[in-house]
Amino acid sequence: SISRASPNLTFVPACLPPDPVEVEELQRFVSNSKRLFVMTGAGISTESGIPDYRSEGIGLYARTDRRPVQHAEFVRSASARQRYWARNFVGWPQFSSHQPNRAHLVLRDWEKLGKLHWLVTQNVDALHTKAGSQRMTELHGCTHRVFCLDCGDRILRSELQEHFEALNPTWKAEAFGVAPDGDVFLTDEQVRNFQVPGCHKCGGILKPDVTFFGDTVSQEKVSFVHQRLAESDSMLVAGSSMQVYSGYRFALAAREKKLPIAVLNIGPTRLDHFASLKLNSRCGELLPLIV
Repeated sequence: SISRASPNLTFVPACLPPDPVEVEELQRFVSNSKRLFVMTGAGISTESGIPDYRSEGIGLYARTDRRPVQHAEFVRSASARQRYWARNFVGWPQFSSHQPNRAHLVLRDWEKLGKLHWLVTQNVDALHTKAGSQRMTELHGCTHRVFCLDCGDRILRSELQEHFEALNPTWKAEAFGVAPDGDVFLTDEQVRNFQVPGCHKCGGILKPDVTFFGDTVSQEKVSFVHQRLAESDSMLVAGSSMQVYSGYRFALAAREKKLPIAVLNIGPTRLDHFASLKLNSRCGELLPLIV
């Protein structure tokens, strides 16, 4: 089963095994929580083989000078969309095949037990959905869905893959490196002849149902998450440095409400100076130890 599978540590920063004292502290924190609000980030999915952006030494920013696509550039530039979709097309088979790890399954189990009140993930990889989590908000959307910027029509990303294949029957490209969010590295030369379909209903621009860098999360979604936080009695951050404000704002709100906050992340976070508890361990190694 997934829960017994060995974690993929290729993109996980080095860290010490969980300290028994820290395990006890997190156990006490979780035991005292009745309505736990959990926020997850890329660090929960690295053990499923998906790289992150910011991990010291091995995150995308540490390994390369490449940066993710910007929202304004994607909307404005046909060549930017061609580049994005060509790379995404090559990366999709591998990215969509990633499976949840033990950390995802533990959070699903906490939900079933009534311990976890609401889960907010900053990830766009669908791993919490694959694990079976239901009381959940995908803060930045999900790459498994695509929508039209013009008419709003929605399709599955797997369906779009078939359109790509039909439009590009002889196009092939060997990727040289993998990035977060289903992206791979290709040269401009490789991308040049890749054909991108328009919306099958109106011919409009197709975009993954994710919040690109430079874009904002809808006010409706932000308000909904604030409501779930208001119903909670504690907050656990797992696998996130919280450098992105769209997620950090909820930690600030939790601090304002004087909720106890536990942070489980390898490396420093923006919450370290006000969290009740900070643990430097792998999510998939520490969370399963909590009863």
